[in-house]
Amino acid sequence: MLIRMDQMDRYIARNVLAAIVVVQFVLLGLDITIAYIGDLGDTQGDYSALDVLIYLGMRLPWRFYQYAPVAVLIGALIGLGSMASSNELTVMRAAGRSLARIVWGVMKPVLLVVVVVLLVAEFVSPRTEQYAEAWRLEQRQGEGAMLTTRSGWQFEGDSVYRFGAIRADNVVLDLTRYRFDERRLIEATHANRAHWEEGAWLLEGVTTTRIFDDRTESDYQQGAAWETALTPTQLERLLRDIESQAPSELWAYANFLQSQNLQADQPLLYFWQKVLMPLTMGSLVLIAASFVFGPLRSVAAGTRVFYGVVTGLVFKYVQDLLAPASTIFGFSPVWAVLVPTLACAAVGIYFLRRNG
Repeated sequence: MLIRMDQMDRYIARNVLAAIVVVQFVLLGLDITIAYIGDLGDTQGDYSALDVLIYLGMRLPWRFYQYAPVAVLIGALIGLGSMASSNELTVMRAAGRSLARIVWGVMKPVLLVVVVVLLVAEFVSPRTEQYAEAWRLEQRQGEGAMLTTRSGWQFEGDSVYRFGAIRADNVVLDLTRYRFDERRLIEATHANRAHWEEGAWLLEGVTTTRIFDDRTESDYQQGAAWETALTPTQLERLLRDIESQAPSELWAYANFLQSQNLQADQPLLYFWQKVLMPLTMGSLVLIAASFVFGPLRSVAAGTRVFYGVVTGLVFKYVQDLLAPASTIFGFSPVWAVLVPTLACAAVGIYFLRRNG
């Protein structure tokens, strides 16, 4: 259903959306500039200063997603603040436009931003992040470079696996398997690499050590089959930076971990952060509106922006603190996302009602 907008709504939406776009461009520009200066030290061989810029350009969708909530908060502050400074909001109120209707007018362009951000998080940034990292590593290390150097552990049946890395061509490097009989280690297998062929894993350079009560036995094989339910996609999710994965990938990864009787708090936390992004942005808009109509309505625009940045940082830090707390105290990761969101919304609504 289309959202109906009258002339005033369109005017508010145009001002707020323009401010959000400008803030997003400024944040992205500053971030890329700082990152470019920092990454120039990584240039080597065929990886030049121009390649650094190309790499950062590939990562723009992910950076766009990261800065979207802050851009919405500051953009709403600037858009509404400029209208307040020119007394346009006062004229709207005098013309009979309620405070709730003005805030709803601000929410409408934010809904468009939310849709774009969710589409980027699901379909764009996971692919561009993966491609950018693979491209950068191949430029520095040559074809077949590692997709990630982040090692990982995985439990399956009676075995515990350690993976060194996975390459862009679905080759796993430095694989070790520890097999247990209840709590007693009975076998350790190390493979130099494992590659995926025709729906199955093949191990290369396999050393197996069997552990008995009074002795150990070792043997070496050039190649061997690896019987496992793990696929290249699942290993990639295990070893790839979890923050950059799509909501659907995070949900699938969490279900896989739960099927293995393992904790899935981390992927669920990032899943709920992305899925509940509309509520997060809505609560930040309420905070921005409360600043303009509430205790900060008479201060300079720069002061409002400063308080908006501080609020955004506090919001992020609270979420970051609640993330490990959900694991320690055993409450659902969804509350680590909802608590600061609902708190922001409650504070915003309180000030708006008091000044409405």
